Amino acid sequence: MKLLAYLITYPFIWILSILPFKVLYLLSDFLYFVLYRLIGYRKKVVRTNLELVFPEKSDEERKQIEKRFYAHLCDLFMEAIKSRALTEADLNRRYKLLNIEVLNRIEKDKSTFVLFAHYANWEWSVTLNLNVTSEGFGVYQKLANPYFDRFVRRTRAKWKLTLIEQQDTSKVIHEHAEKGMKAMYGLISDQSPMVKKARLWLPFMGITVPVFTGAEGLARKYDFAVVYAKAVKVKRGHYTLEFIPITESAGETDPEYITRRFIELCEAQIKESPEFYLWTHRRWKHRDNVPEEFK
Repeated sequence: MKLLAYLITYPFIWILSILPFKVLYLLSDFLYFVLYRLIGYRKKVVRTNLELVFPEKSDEERKQIEKRFYAHLCDLFMEAIKSRALTEADLNRRYKLLNIEVLNRIEKDKSTFVLFAHYANWEWSVTLNLNVTSEGFGVYQKLANPYFDRFVRRTRAKWKLTLIEQQDTSKVIHEHAEKGMKAMYGLISDQSPMVKKARLWLPFMGITVPVFTGAEGLARKYDFAVVYAKAVKVKRGHYTLEFIPITESAGETDPEYITRRFIELCEAQIKESPEFYLWTHRRWKHRDNVPEEFK
């Protein structure tokens, strides 16, 4: 069944990926009508999230954020499909690296964690690997369908990016460190960890939630540099990526500093333009399970 699903779906992905952007965005507009107007895909989750983090805003203000978010979500879906056929010239034109020299300077001496949020377009950040000297790795959750998983790996490999399954991250980084290998690791770090595995809870958009600390733990253990990747949507189909150093020597930082600073930077970006955050995730679902020591 998994092979059948892949064989049925892949031709549509291939056809969509070669369409001009103008056509893709017309399809995105239609998809917006279907997802938002007809189906109401995860609308309850989105509204609950917006009410939780923006209680000071009026219903109408939150409604406008909601509409703009769904329009962006549909664009993001089409852009992810388009990634299959994108060229380096396409990405250089549409995804500008504002201050790559900052990252280039840091990577000369250290292995580096580049931390992303589910904001704007993180898929096209693959162009980063064509502009650095370090070998690039992306931490991801393996897809349940092995055929789609292989497709994703192959697509990323085109941009010199090797994917690491999340549970293998520590082992792979240890192996690299043993070899004295410098590398760059990209992680999306604003997800919600399992409650039973959460070691730290912090306020995120005013609500205390469990946060991942794995990146910080590894960064401090191996004395990595850590950088926040701030993706901004300039206009439809055009983005910028700015690199904000969190630390150039994680081994010298206090516990929790890196994680807290990441949360601060992520929050600030969401408040600037909330419609570009991924509100369909139930990021605040554990808000009623805060352990006593973190209240």
